[in-house]
Amino acid sequence: MVNNNSFDREEGGFWSRRTFLTSVGIAAGAAVAPGAAAAVTRRSGAEGAGIKLFNGKDLSGLYTHLNGPGLDDPDKVFTVHDGMIHISGKTYGGIYTDHEHENYRIVVEFKWGEEMHQPGARDSGLLLHGTGGDGGFRGDWIESVEFQMYEGATGDFILLSGKNGVSVTVEGEMRADKLWHYVPGKPAGVRAMKVNGEPTNITYIIPHLNRDPNWKSALGFRGKDTAEKPVGEWNTIEAICDGDTITNIVNGRVVNKATNVSPRRGKLGIQSEGAELFVRRMELFPL
Repeated sequence: MVNNNSFDREEGGFWSRRTFLTSVGIAAGAAVAPGAAAAVTRRSGAEGAGIKLFNGKDLSGLYTHLNGPGLDDPDKVFTVHDGMIHISGKTYGGIYTDHEHENYRIVVEFKWGEEMHQPGARDSGLLLHGTGGDGGFRGDWIESVEFQMYEGATGDFILLSGKNGVSVTVEGEMRADKLWHYVPGKPAGVRAMKVNGEPTNITYIIPHLNRDPNWKSALGFRGKDTAEKPVGEWNTIEAICDGDTITNIVNGRVVNKATNVSPRRGKLGIQSEGAELFVRRMELFPL
């Protein structure tokens, strides 16, 4: 498995990604001001026919990038069989669309496997609005807004930013865990990876609505009000990317929403992040 670099936290110092995600102190603080290929999907009125980003047979229209091997995949982290993309999770990286998209609804169906390459809960993510070069975030993934796929935390936002900057505005409140939680109707707060062109050195997690207050990065964790299915069952996640707004949906339940999102378009991807994962559907519907 690729060694993790460190994340800055707001109080100063460094945390590994695993400690960072398991702990509670990095998305605190007051709201701050927000600081390539042509998109092939644009607004077209009512939702039309879906575009199958994964055709069920091979990786046509997609490519992979891993931290270390780059565009090569010597360990077969990404394979296709039985109508599914099989992601081993052994090496950090992602599978991405060849082209950028904007104004769409994307539907992904996934289930967890049993194989693990790191401690803690099963972990991956749907990457939205990916921009910049491959591996722009620590060499692991493209710069993007992550729709978190994480046991007990599927639906959270994470901002993965490098030189370009990523920012969102989310209605919510700061809680005892020092994270800004999505709560519709509450005052909006801005989370920005750059302010006035300068990096904030903060990687924000924005927990989804009703995430279990006792959540921890533990294998098999299930919250009392989770929208996720048990391990081995298929989950459906949807992201509606409409202009500068992203709405996260888990198994039919709206769990998170961000506005004033920047950037507003980019590539789509799914992470390899230490856990075995199967994907049988990646379908995009232009808005």
